[in-house]
Amino acid sequence: MAIHWYPGHMHKANKEIKETLSRIDLIIEVLDARIPFSSHNPLLSQFQGTKPCIKVLTKSDLADPDLTRQWQTWLEKEKSVKTIALTAEQPERMRQLLKLCHKMLPNPSDKHKIINTMIMGIPNVGKSTLINILSGKTIAKTGNEPAVTKNQQRIKLDNNIVLFDTPGVLWPKVENSPGMYRLAVSGAVKDTAFEYDDIAFFAAEYLLSAYPDNLLQRYNLEDLPQNELDLIENIGRRRGCLRGGGRVDLDKASKILLTELRAGTLGRISLETPLIIEQELSVLAANKRRKNHVK
Repeated sequence: MAIHWYPGHMHKANKEIKETLSRIDLIIEVLDARIPFSSHNPLLSQFQGTKPCIKVLTKSDLADPDLTRQWQTWLEKEKSVKTIALTAEQPERMRQLLKLCHKMLPNPSDKHKIINTMIMGIPNVGKSTLINILSGKTIAKTGNEPAVTKNQQRIKLDNNIVLFDTPGVLWPKVENSPGMYRLAVSGAVKDTAFEYDDIAFFAAEYLLSAYPDNLLQRYNLEDLPQNELDLIENIGRRRGCLRGGGRVDLDKASKILLTELRAGTLGRISLETPLIIEQELSVLAANKRRKNHVK
């Protein structure tokens, strides 16, 4: 599947991020707790260098809590990285970020030092909500649609912290195909960029394997469907998504599954695990070696 959505402002934003990073002391990367790896911008790894980084796992109330803890351990294996899992309903916990910023610097005792931080995150990950809570006022626009923020801005926070906000950006090419699907499933890209049934089938296959009990309970199923098509058709029949002749409208049924997954109606679900990602990265590396060998 290809996501046909990389607006011009995203290209501009990536360029501005690279130029601004030379003035930055600390990076705050906002990740979706349901997809901590797939929501990481690989361009940041190229630009970051040795700068300390706080990885904020937002929407943790929607994610599997056990897997969120696994992800925090996995992410903190990287040098100079700390993590914190947050939700929009925890404003006081969000404000702890300001103290953590000072602790991450080489000389944390210097409380009078101005700390230049940059906050980054993919569209629709909750970055703007976090900024508004940290600043104590509405500065950044929020919304359920991706790509609400389009211009870089500088914000003065408490504790001598200056925050450089950046637009939510994607990247032109996602090498790992399953990661592309997860971005679409989570709502990181506009729904006009893909076919509903395509990503719903991907989500259904994963849910049948990883969260079967959630499906049985939510959709009042007596038995677990045999495959993703069977699941979506079951959802369609139970929700009245029918066409002439009693056929299931797969598009409508797919929208129901994705909407309820994103809203947390299906329960607290994470779409990837450290083990899954390690396996996928291993496959990618093997494929690259084969291609280089052919050349």
